[in-house]
Amino acid sequence: MTDTTPSAGTSASTSDRVPSTAAPDAIVVGAGPGGLAVAASLRHRGVRTLVVERSGAVGASWRGHYDRLRLHTTRRLSALPGLGIPRAYGRWVARDDVVRYLEQYAEFHDLDIATGIAVERIEPAADPAAGWVLPATGGRLLTARSVVVATGYNHTPHLPDWPGRDTFAGELLHASRYRNGRPYEGRDVLVVGVGNTGAEIAVDLAESGAARVRLAVRTPPHIMRRSTAGWPAQRTGIMVRRLPTRLVDAIAPSVERVFVPDLSAYGLPRPVGGLYSRVREGSIPVQDVGIVAAVRSGKVEPVAAVEGLAGHEVLLADGTRITPDAVIAATGYRRGLEPLVGHLGVLDERGRPLTHGRRTPENATGLYFTGFTNPISGMFREMAMDARRIAKAVAARR
Repeated sequence: MTDTTPSAGTSASTSDRVPSTAAPDAIVVGAGPGGLAVAASLRHRGVRTLVVERSGAVGASWRGHYDRLRLHTTRRLSALPGLGIPRAYGRWVARDDVVRYLEQYAEFHDLDIATGIAVERIEPAADPAAGWVLPATGGRLLTARSVVVATGYNHTPHLPDWPGRDTFAGELLHASRYRNGRPYEGRDVLVVGVGNTGAEIAVDLAESGAARVRLAVRTPPHIMRRSTAGWPAQRTGIMVRRLPTRLVDAIAPSVERVFVPDLSAYGLPRPVGGLYSRVREGSIPVQDVGIVAAVRSGKVEPVAAVEGLAGHEVLLADGTRITPDAVIAATGYRRGLEPLVGHLGVLDERGRPLTHGRRTPENATGLYFTGFTNPISGMFREMAMDARRIAKAVAARR
């Protein structure tokens, strides 16, 4: 499939599209970037495909992210199969432009999308040759020989069960509900979690006029510059993607020392664990889009991890008690796959799919998963590669 770039001014919504009445050969659950990429690749191979989305439009997860968010991967390396991201969107594509691109993508490929329908469970059909049965809202019973689960990496917000959480008298919210720093101007805010989301929200708060911003850190992160002399960190990630973990772990500290200042004096020491070892565990390095400067200037203050909540107080691991006006928990998400496929024995102990991309579980032939990893080479790029491989595998099964 060749890349074609649409006019930057075009935009389309799929919320009122009517899906084809023909029985699909494949059903894709989820109309985010992973699901749309698979659907387009399947359509390219002549596979009748229905995309089912529980929200009212494509790209629901991206629509709900905070205003400041941009792709940390480059426009050119983040395009989905068959359609380039418009050059007008810039090198680091903003959240709203990602949503526009996904709308354009669905329209360009003329995808069959049914919105407002939630699949409740995926069950094997009584006749193995029939594939799968998907009970859905409104009493619907969908069937297809192949099913691709693309419900998203950031599916269910995770809020730690801190002691005292349910009786905490202060303002507490998950980062999924944060949009911008305007409501926190002049206030004392604690951000919990120093992944990319937590670091970026902390910077956003500081730049939006919060009186004080503290960042609770349990494990110091690896920090990388997003781009150095025009060379994006993503390209380095692609280069080391297949190298041995030990080798990348050995090289990374030297790179970090050269390009990222030591923040130990400001309460954020260099990490101990290997960079790639932590990527393998699901912890991606923090892209520096302002966090280093904010910490060095004192606008963002690293503090110890949160151990509990008591009344208006937050209890930190070093014994400190603080009383912020608001606590924003950038504590990640869960995949939320258990209700959908947990009964099929296709998830590991952490709720992640045992197989990914073109491979299907031995006991669940025709069931595919995409978008449930966060690779160092870029999630959009990986989903685009998965989409082509899944489409090839599904077409071969026909």
